[in-house]
Amino acid sequence: MDARWMAVGSSNDSDSYAAGWAAADAALTHDDARLLVVFCAHTYDLNRLLGGINERSGGVPLIGCSTAGEIATDGPEDTSVVVTALGGPGFSVATRLATGAADRLRGAGEEVAGAVAEVDNRAHRVLLLLTDGLAGDQQEIVRGAFGVVGAAVPLVGGCAGDALEMQQTYQLYGDQVLTNAVVAAALGSDAPLGIGVRHGWRTVGEPVLVTRSKNNRVFTLDDQPALDVYLDRLGVPADARTTPAAFTRFAQVHPLGISRRSTEPHVRFVGGANFEERSLACIAEVPEGGLAWFMEGDEASVLEATDAACDEALETLAGEPPLGVIAFDCIARRGVLGETGIRHEVDRITAHAPGAPVAGFYTYGEIARTRGVSGFHNQTLVVLALA
Repeated sequence: MDARWMAVGSSNDSDSYAAGWAAADAALTHDDARLLVVFCAHTYDLNRLLGGINERSGGVPLIGCSTAGEIATDGPEDTSVVVTALGGPGFSVATRLATGAADRLRGAGEEVAGAVAEVDNRAHRVLLLLTDGLAGDQQEIVRGAFGVVGAAVPLVGGCAGDALEMQQTYQLYGDQVLTNAVVAAALGSDAPLGIGVRHGWRTVGEPVLVTRSKNNRVFTLDDQPALDVYLDRLGVPADARTTPAAFTRFAQVHPLGISRRSTEPHVRFVGGANFEERSLACIAEVPEGGLAWFMEGDEASVLEATDAACDEALETLAGEPPLGVIAFDCIARRGVLGETGIRHEVDRITAHAPGAPVAGFYTYGEIARTRGVSGFHNQTLVVLALA
């Protein structure tokens, strides 16, 4: 019996139950699975999808979420389900769920972080978080979880998506389909777990001062309406100046960078604009009184970041071969790469871990806290490698 194993199955069957069953069947290569992690298109009948997965697994603990695209070893998809199975006596798992997240973001993070206390105290541990990216400032969830687990247990994960509809995302827990929730799995392992984080965006021009903001909304930059400054500094096309959908398409490849005590700014996804009050809406907090940069990227810079994130994650494995890789990749990076580029990116990820399965999804935000308190990212690639 293998001490630890990871396997990935996927299906794009249009029948929800059949797709779930087939993906789970492909992932369950052994009979001692400890955890299933599910990434799927929001267009499935998610109750039937879970029905198929749980029928095949016999009720293995499960967490998951809807996506803005799915990633598997064979490449990226848009209307599929990807099931990752982790198993063997070398892993131990505990799962937790928090509902009503929007009204208690920090409390939800604290609640699910309690899973760490229920998992064996093995040499290597991580808390995997999947959240509703539309629920509010995701950094508050990270702060809540960090307040419980402290610096000894890294956090990793991503925010659920709905294919850029920005209406409602879904979180999966056992046989439950939820929204406005946080699901988590504490994973203990006898072997190392590595996390890599890179984004690949470059700053454009001089920074601006965030003169008025609250939570994830920016009202003024350099004492001018934030939307007007953004439009003018980036030379936004005419249709994106008046049409919300066109603005969102442009903004997903032109994020804001905010000042951090690091070599590069933290990235903040500009998820929308209020054309009446001339403000910007971001997925997470943009602190008032701090500096912000306008940012851009291209295929070369984004793929260089992919390589760097994989290298960082694998270095932590101390020379042990990876069992597999889970990638949390922002939908905005996909916007830069295009359909051909995202296939190249998945090929690069698999090339870093030859023969190992790869799973993941395109997110509305990424979680990676390995040092410090801050751990929420936008328009970034986070890679979790398991030995």
